Amino acid sequence: MLTPLEPATAEELAAAVAAAEGPLELRGHGSKRDFGRPVQASQLLDLSRLSGVTLYEPDELVLSAGAGTPVAEIERLLTANGQILAFEPPDLGPLFGQEAGRGTLGGMIACNLAGPRRIKAGALRDYLLGATAVNGRGEIFKTGGRVMKNVTGYDLCKLLAGSFGTLAAIASATLKVLPAPEAVRTLMVRGLGDPAAMLLMSRAMVSAEDVSGAAHLPEAAARCLPHADVGTAVTLLRLEGTPRSVAQRLAMLAKELESPSEELGEIESTVLWRGLRNLLPFRGDHGAAIWRLSVPPTAGADVLRACGPVERCFYDWGGGLIWLTTAAEGDAGAARIRAALSASGGHATLVRAPIAIRASAEVFQPQEPALAALTRRVKESFDPLGRFNPGRMYAGA
Repeated sequence: MLTPLEPATAEELAAAVAAAEGPLELRGHGSKRDFGRPVQASQLLDLSRLSGVTLYEPDELVLSAGAGTPVAEIERLLTANGQILAFEPPDLGPLFGQEAGRGTLGGMIACNLAGPRRIKAGALRDYLLGATAVNGRGEIFKTGGRVMKNVTGYDLCKLLAGSFGTLAAIASATLKVLPAPEAVRTLMVRGLGDPAAMLLMSRAMVSAEDVSGAAHLPEAAARCLPHADVGTAVTLLRLEGTPRSVAQRLAMLAKELESPSEELGEIESTVLWRGLRNLLPFRGDHGAAIWRLSVPPTAGADVLRACGPVERCFYDWGGGLIWLTTAAEGDAGAARIRAALSASGGHATLVRAPIAIRASAEVFQPQEPALAALTRRVKESFDPLGRFNPGRMYAGA
Protein backbone atom coordinates (compact mmCIF):
# COMPACT_ATOMS: atom_id res chain seq x y z
CA MET A 1 0.00 0.00 0.00
CA LEU A 2 1.53 3.31 -1.08
CA THR A 3 1.78 5.98 1.62
CA PRO A 4 0.56 9.21 0.04
CA LEU A 5 2.49 12.46 0.32
CA GLU A 6 0.21 15.44 -0.32
CA PRO A 7 2.12 18.74 -0.62
CA ALA A 8 0.12 21.92 -1.15
CA THR A 9 2.99 24.30 -2.02
CA ALA A 10 6.25 24.11 -3.94
CA GLU A 11 8.13 24.29 -0.64
CA GLU A 12 6.17 21.38 0.80
CA LEU A 13 6.77 19.46 -2.43
CA ALA A 14 10.52 20.01 -2.16
CA ALA A 15 10.53 18.91 1.47
CA ALA A 16 8.51 15.78 0.66
CA VAL A 17 10.90 14.78 -2.12
CA ALA A 18 13.98 15.45 0.01
CA ALA A 19 12.60 13.35 2.88
CA ALA A 20 11.34 10.46 0.74
CA GLU A 21 12.89 7.13 1.63
CA GLY A 22 12.36 5.42 -1.69
CA PRO A 23 11.03 5.77 -5.26
CA LEU A 24 7.97 7.95 -5.76
CA GLU A 25 4.98 7.56 -8.05
CA LEU A 26 3.85 11.02 -9.18
CA ARG A 27 0.13 11.41 -9.64
CA GLY A 28 -2.47 14.14 -10.03
CA HIS A 29 -5.98 12.71 -10.27
CA GLY A 30 -4.76 9.42 -11.77
CA SER A 31 -6.64 9.78 -15.06
CA LYS A 32 -3.59 8.61 -17.04
CA ARG A 33 -1.98 6.37 -14.45
CA ASP A 34 -2.21 3.39 -16.83
CA PHE A 35 -0.51 5.26 -19.68
CA GLY A 36 3.05 3.96 -19.66
CA ARG A 37 4.84 1.06 -18.02
CA PRO A 38 3.85 0.16 -14.43
CA VAL A 39 5.82 2.17 -11.87
CA GLN A 40 7.63 0.40 -9.06
CA ALA A 41 7.42 2.85 -6.16
CA SER A 42 7.24 2.72 -2.39
CA GLN A 43 5.35 5.99 -1.93
CA LEU A 44 2.73 8.00 -3.77
CA LEU A 45 3.45 11.68 -4.37
CA ASP A 46 -0.04 13.17 -4.78
CA LEU A 47 0.12 16.54 -6.57
CA SER A 48 -3.62 17.22 -6.61
CA ARG A 49 -3.47 19.83 -3.82
CA LEU A 50 -1.19 22.00 -5.96
CA SER A 51 -4.31 23.34 -7.58
CA GLY A 52 -5.81 26.60 -8.73
CA VAL A 53 -5.27 29.32 -11.32
CA THR A 54 -2.79 31.79 -9.81
CA LEU A 55 -2.54 34.24 -12.70
CA TYR A 56 -4.67 34.94 -15.75
CA GLU A 57 -4.21 37.98 -17.95
CA PRO A 58 -6.48 37.63 -20.99
CA ASP A 59 -5.05 40.70 -22.68
CA GLU A 60 -1.54 39.27 -22.35
CA LEU A 61 -2.64 35.75 -23.42
CA VAL A 62 -0.98 34.14 -20.40
CA LEU A 63 -2.22 31.83 -17.64
CA SER A 64 -0.46 30.25 -14.65
CA ALA A 65 -1.83 27.45 -12.47
CA GLY A 66 -0.82 24.70 -10.08
CA ALA A 67 0.06 21.32 -11.52
CA GLY A 68 -2.97 19.69 -9.92
CA THR A 69 -5.45 22.09 -11.54
CA PRO A 70 -7.99 20.21 -13.71
CA VAL A 71 -7.62 21.05 -17.39
CA ALA A 72 -11.42 21.23 -17.59
CA GLU A 73 -11.38 24.06 -15.03
CA ILE A 74 -8.78 25.94 -17.06
CA GLU A 75 -10.74 25.50 -20.28
CA ARG A 76 -13.96 26.73 -18.67
CA LEU A 77 -12.18 29.90 -17.57
CA LEU A 78 -10.71 30.40 -21.03
CA THR A 79 -14.06 29.78 -22.75
CA ALA A 80 -15.69 32.45 -20.60
CA ASN A 81 -13.11 34.88 -21.96
CA GLY A 82 -13.26 33.77 -25.59
CA GLN A 83 -9.89 31.99 -25.47
CA ILE A 84 -8.55 28.44 -25.89
CA LEU A 85 -5.63 26.12 -25.41
CA ALA A 86 -4.62 26.14 -29.06
CA PHE A 87 -3.07 22.65 -29.02
CA GLU A 88 -6.43 21.02 -28.15
CA PRO A 89 -5.36 18.57 -25.41
CA PRO A 90 -7.38 15.33 -25.47
CA ASP A 91 -9.14 14.00 -22.39
CA LEU A 92 -7.80 10.43 -22.19
CA GLY A 93 -9.37 9.58 -18.83
CA PRO A 94 -12.44 7.74 -20.19
CA LEU A 95 -10.16 5.44 -22.24
CA PHE A 96 -8.80 4.16 -18.93
CA GLY A 97 -12.17 3.85 -17.22
CA GLN A 98 -11.93 7.25 -15.49
CA GLU A 99 -14.44 10.08 -15.42
CA ALA A 100 -14.14 12.75 -18.09
CA GLY A 101 -12.65 16.06 -17.04
CA ARG A 102 -10.26 14.77 -14.36
CA GLY A 103 -6.98 15.29 -16.22
CA THR A 104 -4.67 17.87 -14.63
CA LEU A 105 -2.32 20.53 -15.95
CA GLY A 106 0.71 18.60 -14.71
CA GLY A 107 -0.44 15.37 -16.33
CA MET A 108 -1.18 17.15 -19.59
CA ILE A 109 2.35 18.59 -19.62
CA ALA A 110 3.95 15.30 -18.60
CA CYS A 111 2.30 13.54 -21.56
CA ASN A 112 2.75 16.50 -23.98
CA LEU A 113 -0.83 15.99 -25.14
CA ALA A 114 -2.10 17.67 -28.30
CA GLY A 115 -5.13 17.15 -30.51
CA PRO A 116 -6.16 17.75 -34.14
CA ARG A 117 -5.06 21.40 -34.29
CA ARG A 118 -1.42 20.44 -33.73
CA ILE A 119 -0.80 20.45 -37.49
CA LYS A 120 -1.46 24.19 -37.50
CA ALA A 121 -0.87 25.44 -33.97
CA GLY A 122 1.94 23.18 -32.74
CA ALA A 123 2.35 20.97 -29.68
CA LEU A 124 1.83 21.67 -25.99
CA ARG A 125 5.56 22.24 -25.48
CA ASP A 126 5.31 25.20 -27.88
CA TYR A 127 2.92 26.93 -25.45
CA LEU A 128 4.66 26.07 -22.18
CA LEU A 129 6.22 29.41 -21.19
CA GLY A 130 7.55 28.47 -17.78
CA ALA A 131 7.37 26.08 -14.86
CA THR A 132 8.29 25.73 -11.23
CA ALA A 133 9.37 22.19 -10.37
CA VAL A 134 11.35 20.09 -7.92
CA ASN A 135 14.22 17.84 -8.97
CA GLY A 136 15.17 14.49 -7.48
CA ARG A 137 17.42 16.16 -4.89
CA GLY A 138 14.45 18.01 -3.44
CA GLU A 139 15.55 21.34 -4.92
CA ILE A 140 13.11 23.87 -6.38
CA PHE A 141 14.00 25.22 -9.81
CA LYS A 142 12.29 27.57 -12.22
CA THR A 143 12.52 27.53 -15.98
CA GLY A 144 11.15 29.93 -18.60
CA GLY A 145 8.99 32.89 -17.74
CA ARG A 146 5.79 34.62 -18.86
CA VAL A 147 6.70 35.47 -22.45
CA MET A 148 7.58 33.42 -25.52
CA LYS A 149 11.09 34.88 -25.72
CA ASN A 150 13.17 34.92 -22.57
CA VAL A 151 16.82 34.70 -21.62
CA THR A 152 16.54 32.79 -18.37
CA GLY A 153 18.95 30.03 -19.42
CA TYR A 154 18.30 26.56 -20.78
CA ASP A 155 14.75 25.93 -21.98
CA LEU A 156 14.02 23.08 -19.60
CA CYS A 157 10.30 23.33 -20.38
CA LYS A 158 10.94 21.38 -23.57
CA LEU A 159 12.43 18.54 -21.50
CA LEU A 160 9.62 18.46 -18.93
CA ALA A 161 6.94 18.24 -21.64
CA GLY A 162 6.60 14.58 -22.54
CA SER A 163 8.84 13.27 -19.75
CA PHE A 164 5.97 11.42 -18.02
CA GLY A 165 7.07 12.62 -14.60
CA THR A 166 10.47 10.90 -14.78
CA LEU A 167 12.60 14.06 -14.53
CA ALA A 168 10.94 16.37 -12.02
CA ALA A 169 7.76 17.01 -10.06
CA ILE A 170 6.00 20.05 -11.53
CA ALA A 171 4.49 22.40 -8.96
CA SER A 172 3.07 25.02 -11.33
CA ALA A 173 3.26 26.08 -14.95
CA THR A 174 2.56 29.06 -17.20
CA LEU A 175 0.93 28.66 -20.61
CA LYS A 176 0.36 30.87 -23.59
CA VAL A 177 -3.31 30.92 -24.64
CA LEU A 178 -4.94 32.18 -27.83
CA PRO A 179 -8.25 33.76 -28.88
CA ALA A 180 -10.89 31.23 -29.86
CA PRO A 181 -11.82 31.18 -33.55
CA GLU A 182 -15.03 33.06 -34.33
CA ALA A 183 -16.25 30.44 -36.81
CA VAL A 184 -15.61 26.73 -37.42
CA ARG A 185 -16.65 24.77 -40.51
CA THR A 186 -15.79 21.33 -41.85
CA LEU A 187 -15.59 20.02 -45.39
CA MET A 188 -16.55 16.33 -45.49
CA VAL A 189 -15.74 13.97 -48.37
CA ARG A 190 -17.36 10.54 -48.34
CA GLY A 191 -16.20 7.14 -49.47
CA LEU A 192 -12.46 7.57 -50.08
CA GLY A 193 -10.07 4.70 -49.54
CA ASP A 194 -7.03 5.31 -47.36
CA PRO A 195 -4.53 6.13 -50.17
CA ALA A 196 -6.95 8.54 -51.86
CA ALA A 197 -7.72 10.18 -48.52
CA MET A 198 -4.00 10.67 -47.79
CA LEU A 199 -3.62 12.40 -51.16
CA LEU A 200 -6.65 14.61 -50.57
CA MET A 201 -5.44 15.68 -47.13
CA SER A 202 -1.97 16.34 -48.48
CA ARG A 203 -3.39 18.63 -51.15
CA ALA A 204 -5.52 20.41 -48.58
CA MET A 205 -2.61 20.94 -46.20
CA VAL A 206 -0.40 22.57 -48.85
CA SER A 207 -3.23 24.78 -50.11
CA ALA A 208 -3.57 28.45 -49.16
CA GLU A 209 -6.80 27.80 -47.23
CA ASP A 210 -5.14 27.38 -43.81
CA VAL A 211 -6.64 24.03 -42.79
CA SER A 212 -6.63 23.54 -38.99
CA GLY A 213 -7.69 19.89 -38.90
CA ALA A 214 -7.41 17.01 -41.36
CA ALA A 215 -8.61 13.51 -40.47
CA HIS A 216 -9.73 10.35 -42.24
CA LEU A 217 -11.96 7.73 -40.67
CA PRO A 218 -12.59 4.35 -42.29
CA GLU A 219 -16.18 3.18 -42.08
CA ALA A 220 -15.91 1.35 -38.74
CA ALA A 221 -14.50 4.43 -37.00
CA ALA A 222 -16.84 6.86 -38.77
CA ARG A 223 -19.88 5.04 -37.38
CA CYS A 224 -18.81 6.00 -33.85
CA LEU A 225 -18.84 9.75 -34.41
CA PRO A 226 -21.70 12.12 -33.55
CA HIS A 227 -24.13 12.61 -36.45
CA ALA A 228 -22.65 9.44 -38.00
CA ASP A 229 -25.28 8.91 -40.68
CA VAL A 230 -22.71 8.57 -43.47
CA GLY A 231 -22.47 4.77 -43.68
CA THR A 232 -19.04 4.97 -45.28
CA ALA A 233 -15.51 6.28 -44.74
CA VAL A 234 -15.22 10.05 -44.30
CA THR A 235 -12.40 12.53 -44.80
CA LEU A 236 -12.70 15.72 -42.77
CA LEU A 237 -11.06 19.11 -43.29
CA ARG A 238 -11.58 21.89 -40.75
CA LEU A 239 -11.30 25.63 -41.34
CA GLU A 240 -11.38 28.27 -38.59
CA GLY A 241 -11.33 32.06 -38.42
CA THR A 242 -13.75 34.91 -39.00
CA PRO A 243 -17.10 33.92 -40.53
CA ARG A 244 -16.44 35.67 -43.84
CA SER A 245 -12.94 34.28 -44.19
CA VAL A 246 -14.04 30.72 -43.37
CA ALA A 247 -16.90 30.86 -45.89
CA GLN A 248 -14.62 32.08 -48.67
CA ARG A 249 -11.83 29.62 -47.92
CA LEU A 250 -14.26 26.72 -47.66
CA ALA A 251 -15.67 27.45 -51.11
CA MET A 252 -12.19 27.77 -52.58
CA LEU A 253 -10.99 24.55 -50.96
CA ALA A 254 -13.99 22.59 -52.23
CA LYS A 255 -13.28 23.87 -55.74
CA GLU A 256 -9.55 23.09 -55.56
CA LEU A 257 -10.03 19.52 -54.33
CA GLU A 258 -12.42 18.64 -57.16
CA SER A 259 -14.15 15.97 -55.05
CA PRO A 260 -17.85 15.83 -54.13
CA SER A 261 -18.07 17.28 -50.63
CA GLU A 262 -20.48 18.51 -47.98
CA GLU A 263 -20.23 21.39 -45.52
CA LEU A 264 -20.80 20.77 -41.83
CA GLY A 265 -21.99 23.73 -39.77
CA GLU A 266 -20.68 25.33 -36.60
CA ILE A 267 -22.30 23.10 -33.98
CA GLU A 268 -21.83 19.87 -35.88
CA SER A 269 -18.18 20.70 -36.59
CA THR A 270 -17.45 21.59 -32.97
CA VAL A 271 -18.98 18.35 -31.65
CA LEU A 272 -17.31 16.23 -34.31
CA TRP A 273 -13.77 17.54 -33.74
CA ARG A 274 -14.20 17.32 -29.97
CA GLY A 275 -15.07 13.67 -30.48
CA LEU A 276 -11.94 13.11 -32.56
CA ARG A 277 -9.83 15.01 -30.04
CA ASN A 278 -11.04 12.72 -27.24
CA LEU A 279 -10.76 9.50 -29.31
CA LEU A 280 -14.50 8.87 -29.33
CA PRO A 281 -14.18 6.10 -31.98
CA PHE A 282 -12.39 3.97 -29.35
CA ARG A 283 -14.65 4.59 -26.36
CA GLY A 284 -16.49 1.27 -26.83
CA ASP A 285 -13.36 -0.88 -27.27
CA HIS A 286 -12.81 -1.43 -23.55
CA GLY A 287 -10.81 -4.62 -23.98
CA ALA A 288 -8.64 -3.55 -26.91
CA ALA A 289 -5.08 -2.26 -26.83
CA ILE A 290 -4.68 1.27 -28.22
CA TRP A 291 -1.68 2.42 -30.25
CA ARG A 292 -0.57 5.87 -31.35
CA LEU A 293 1.69 5.99 -34.43
CA SER A 294 3.49 9.10 -35.63
CA VAL A 295 4.57 8.73 -39.27
CA PRO A 296 5.33 10.83 -42.36
CA PRO A 297 1.85 11.85 -43.60
CA THR A 298 2.37 10.53 -47.11
CA ALA A 299 3.33 7.10 -45.70
CA GLY A 300 0.29 6.69 -43.43
CA ALA A 301 -1.71 4.31 -45.61
CA ASP A 302 1.33 2.13 -46.39
CA VAL A 303 2.30 1.92 -42.73
CA LEU A 304 -1.18 0.92 -41.65
CA ARG A 305 -1.37 -1.75 -44.34
CA ALA A 306 2.01 -3.12 -43.22
CA CYS A 307 0.81 -3.29 -39.60
CA GLY A 308 -1.42 -6.23 -40.48
CA PRO A 309 -4.82 -6.80 -38.90
CA VAL A 310 -6.13 -4.05 -36.62
CA GLU A 311 -9.52 -3.87 -34.96
CA ARG A 312 -10.26 -0.18 -35.55
CA CYS A 313 -8.28 2.84 -36.75
CA PHE A 314 -8.38 6.43 -37.93
CA TYR A 315 -5.93 9.04 -39.18
CA ASP A 316 -5.34 12.54 -37.81
CA TRP A 317 -2.82 15.32 -38.53
CA GLY A 318 -3.29 14.95 -42.28
CA GLY A 319 -2.28 11.28 -42.11
CA GLY A 320 0.75 11.85 -39.87
CA LEU A 321 -0.94 10.41 -36.78
CA ILE A 322 -2.55 6.97 -36.79
CA TRP A 323 -4.69 5.74 -33.92
CA LEU A 324 -5.44 2.03 -33.97
CA THR A 325 -6.57 -0.82 -31.75
CA THR A 326 -5.33 -4.39 -31.58
CA ALA A 327 -6.20 -7.44 -29.53
CA ALA A 328 -4.92 -7.09 -25.97
CA GLU A 329 -2.96 -10.34 -25.97
CA GLY A 330 0.66 -11.37 -26.46
CA ASP A 331 2.62 -8.18 -27.15
CA ALA A 332 -0.53 -6.40 -28.43
CA GLY A 333 1.00 -6.38 -31.91
CA ALA A 334 4.15 -4.49 -30.88
CA ALA A 335 6.57 -6.48 -33.04
CA ARG A 336 4.62 -6.16 -36.30
CA ILE A 337 3.66 -2.53 -35.69
CA ARG A 338 7.24 -1.44 -35.08
CA ALA A 339 8.43 -3.52 -38.02
CA ALA A 340 5.92 -1.65 -40.19
CA LEU A 341 7.58 1.63 -39.19
CA SER A 342 11.09 0.53 -40.17
CA ALA A 343 10.80 1.51 -43.84
CA SER A 344 9.25 4.96 -43.41
CA GLY A 345 10.47 6.01 -39.99
CA GLY A 346 8.27 7.29 -37.19
CA HIS A 347 7.46 5.89 -33.79
CA ALA A 348 4.73 3.96 -32.01
CA THR A 349 3.41 4.30 -28.46
CA LEU A 350 1.25 1.74 -26.69
CA VAL A 351 -1.27 4.07 -25.05
CA ARG A 352 -3.48 1.45 -23.39
CA ALA A 353 -3.03 -2.25 -22.61
CA PRO A 354 -3.34 -4.60 -19.62
CA ILE A 355 -0.62 -4.17 -17.03
CA ALA A 356 1.00 -7.53 -17.86
CA ILE A 357 1.57 -6.43 -21.47
CA ARG A 358 2.83 -3.00 -20.46
CA ALA A 359 5.29 -4.61 -18.06
CA SER A 360 6.79 -6.90 -20.72
CA ALA A 361 6.43 -5.05 -24.05
CA GLU A 362 8.07 -1.77 -25.03
CA VAL A 363 5.42 0.88 -24.43
CA PHE A 364 7.44 3.71 -25.99
CA GLN A 365 9.51 3.52 -29.14
CA PRO A 366 12.83 1.73 -28.41
CA GLN A 367 15.77 4.12 -28.55
CA GLU A 368 19.01 3.77 -30.46
CA PRO A 369 22.00 3.22 -28.11
CA ALA A 370 23.34 6.77 -28.44
CA LEU A 371 19.93 8.31 -27.75
CA ALA A 372 19.31 5.92 -24.85
CA ALA A 373 22.65 6.95 -23.31
CA LEU A 374 21.73 10.62 -23.66
CA THR A 375 18.34 9.94 -22.08
CA ARG A 376 20.03 8.29 -19.11
CA ARG A 377 22.37 11.25 -18.63
CA VAL A 378 19.48 13.70 -18.69
CA LYS A 379 17.57 11.58 -16.18
CA GLU A 380 20.60 11.37 -13.90
CA SER A 381 21.13 15.14 -14.00
CA PHE A 382 17.55 15.81 -12.88
CA ASP A 383 16.97 12.77 -10.70
CA PRO A 384 20.29 11.15 -9.67
CA LEU A 385 18.66 8.90 -7.07
CA GLY A 386 16.00 7.63 -9.46
CA ARG A 387 13.14 8.82 -7.25
CA PHE A 388 10.57 9.84 -9.88
CA ASN A 389 8.33 7.31 -11.65
CA PRO A 390 11.05 4.64 -12.05
CA GLY A 391 10.43 2.46 -15.10
CA ARG A 392 7.49 4.53 -16.37
CA MET A 393 8.99 5.03 -19.82
CA TYR A 394 11.78 2.44 -20.09
CA ALA A 395 12.80 -0.51 -17.93
CA GLY A 396 15.54 0.42 -15.50
CA ALA A 397 15.19 4.14 -16.13
